[in-house]
Amino acid sequence: MKRVEEIVKIVSPKKVEGPVTSVVSHITADSRTVQEGSLFICLVGATVDGHSFVNKAIEDGAVAIIASKPVIVPDNVTVLYVDDTRQALQDAVPFFYDYPASKMRMIGVTGTNGKTTTTHIIGHMLRSQGYTVGIIGTVHILIDDQSYPIHNTTPDVADLQQILQQMVDAGVTHCIMEVSSHALALGRTAGVEYDTAVFTNLTQDHLDFHKTFDNYLAAKSKLFKQVSASYQMKEGKGAVINVDDDYGQAIVDVTTAPMITYSTEGKGTMNASELAITAKSSKFNLSYDGKNYSISTKIAGMFNVYNTLAAVGAALYEGLTMEEIVSALTTFTAVPGRFELIEEGQDFAVVVDYAHTPDGLENILQTAKKIVDNRILVVFGCGGDRDATKRPIMGRIAAQFGDRVFVTSDNPRTEDPIQIVEDVEVGVKEGLHDAVTYEVIVDRREAIHKAIGEATTGDVVIIAGKGHEDYQILKDETIHFDDREVAREALKEK
Repeated sequence: MKRVEEIVKIVSPKKVEGPVTSVVSHITADSRTVQEGSLFICLVGATVDGHSFVNKAIEDGAVAIIASKPVIVPDNVTVLYVDDTRQALQDAVPFFYDYPASKMRMIGVTGTNGKTTTTHIIGHMLRSQGYTVGIIGTVHILIDDQSYPIHNTTPDVADLQQILQQMVDAGVTHCIMEVSSHALALGRTAGVEYDTAVFTNLTQDHLDFHKTFDNYLAAKSKLFKQVSASYQMKEGKGAVINVDDDYGQAIVDVTTAPMITYSTEGKGTMNASELAITAKSSKFNLSYDGKNYSISTKIAGMFNVYNTLAAVGAALYEGLTMEEIVSALTTFTAVPGRFELIEEGQDFAVVVDYAHTPDGLENILQTAKKIVDNRILVVFGCGGDRDATKRPIMGRIAAQFGDRVFVTSDNPRTEDPIQIVEDVEVGVKEGLHDAVTYEVIVDRREAIHKAIGEATTGDVVIIAGKGHEDYQILKDETIHFDDREVAREALKEK
């Protein structure tokens, strides 16, 4: 809890109206979560203005308001007037929670693909050495062995600081976060000082938000500028960077932190060679600091070799020895919805994967090419209200690498599902070659059943786009939908 007068010193308002001795027991920018003793911060968004909810916030118990426009409040409610309420949020919230990120090791993982698997591999290795781990990312929030739902890859400032405080209270020693480009661009990680920053890769995604690839790269770069900034309080910084990626060097150029670069092409300070990848495992030789180590994991795919290298680099900066790392990697198993094999005794493979970007889809299809004995059947779609330019690109990739393609719905959101699949279909037609065939089935359940129904011995069925998600977002509602459940249902029917 803080007194209003303490928050005044942090946000430096241009004007204060009302008492400054009130006690603030909660802080939020979401009027729906206001409670007795709240400080309510009025954010102005593209469609919603928090100033419109001041009366409701006061009715629900708010004792103080941070505003940038005139508001009318009772005499016992304090108003702090500032020029920028979003900046005030970023200053006030970490202070309110006593900067919980300063009390743990903070590991930030950013990149278009691979963030979830990389964070979980790092967490697994740290747990193997007795550390108490927290993970924040696409799949869930994990505090030690307790899992909680999550709505954004990186939560907003108020939610994030509250989660970090929960972790501190639970004795977490290491917090590993997926740090999205949205979060970096919008300042959601304000008040968080990272100790180790990891870059996985950068490929087309989120251009609906960033508009240009340069903006996308600039957002990702912020994490690496921060980890090498001179104003930081904590010691033991490190950056781990994929230099096989086209944008890896650009990331290298923006940081002065100690650095591990990783590669499968011999370009890094840590390199993987002699790769052996099956449907259920990956083995390779890892060379680092003049020594060689034999790595064996239970996760498949070239992309997971990169994820493993990224995680190894982070673990080294967190003080683990290479011997401890090698041992821990042998017991790591796949993250839900990441190249997850669905087994019901069938004589063909069914894989569910979260791949929802061109690069992500190409990665899993290239992996399938290496393990398939017969055909690759691809079921995928693209999300609505998201970067539409990637739709034909993904369609083209599916037709180039698949033998039978089923274009279907993903999370259409407010868009017309038929329009989305038509956008994808343009690219599928461009990529068709040899005996490749495709079918448009807008109903995702039907598409999955059709693909599995057609699969024969030695085939690989790839169901891409939603991975771990157990819902489908439609125009007027969100329904329960889990690709893994539907695949099992189809397999049992067959």
